[in-house]
Amino acid sequence: MLTEERNPRTMNLDELSTFDMLRVINEEDAKVAGAVQAALPQIAQAVDAITAALQKGGRLFYVGAGSSGRIALQDAVECVPTYSVPPGTVIGLHAGGEQALLRSVEGAEDRADEGRADLEQHQASGQDIVIGIAASGRTPYVLGAIAYAKTLGATTVGISCNQPAPLLDAVDIPIALLVGPEVVTGSTRMRAGTSQKMVLNMLSTGSMVRLGKVYGNLMVDVMPTNQKLVNRAQRIIAEVAGVPMETAANLLEQASGEVKTAIVIGRRNVSAEQARVLLNEAHGRLREVIG
Repeated sequence: MLTEERNPRTMNLDELSTFDMLRVINEEDAKVAGAVQAALPQIAQAVDAITAALQKGGRLFYVGAGSSGRIALQDAVECVPTYSVPPGTVIGLHAGGEQALLRSVEGAEDRADEGRADLEQHQASGQDIVIGIAASGRTPYVLGAIAYAKTLGATTVGISCNQPAPLLDAVDIPIALLVGPEVVTGSTRMRAGTSQKMVLNMLSTGSMVRLGKVYGNLMVDVMPTNQKLVNRAQRIIAEVAGVPMETAANLLEQASGEVKTAIVIGRRNVSAEQARVLLNEAHGRLREVIG
């Protein structure tokens, strides 16, 4: 496997000065973006598939083990506060469960039946989209989940840093991220993990943009759950509605913390209830309401 090969540029890593060691790591990391760029057509296909599934009431499942699973869970969790995605819409499944997030659970990733069982526990259906993430492309837990998702008729996506790979052969949309041998042989939390993080950012961000949760480059569906996010929400309202910060704070209060609703109140001079009706008619797309 490509991810298990030795990197000829780092054969003497332990003999380098600290600066030179870090320079080599940085130079190798710089190649990751090119590997992701080569997969952009497949990533775009996956974004459109995610968007279609979520529009129809389906859910997005990320399935992974080890570093891949932890990276996927981070992306899933952040969709709720960033885009006000209802909890349970984007779900991260990790081999070994929650305890494996902080401490390795021996053999968890080798149990294909656990991948199926975790999807069954969440009552996955054919409306959903299931994304398997495995640097090796052959993790049994991930393959088990994908195989079960296929029986349901769910759309499947596979992200692997090896090609050919069983995972890429098993899915509807294969995404190969050929970053090459790691700086430290087999340490796929490095370049492989970086490429996975980049792609998951694209998948979640791209689908949220397509769903109307971004206006320009502003996160107009942000959930103001702490002071930093309250301030951000008020700045967004002030900019888009063209009002002072004090007015933006008042609009946010009128809208019960809903940024898009607050903007429509300010721009269209309507009540919060009327603003919600307008947004609902536009399927949540702010641009269709205010231009």
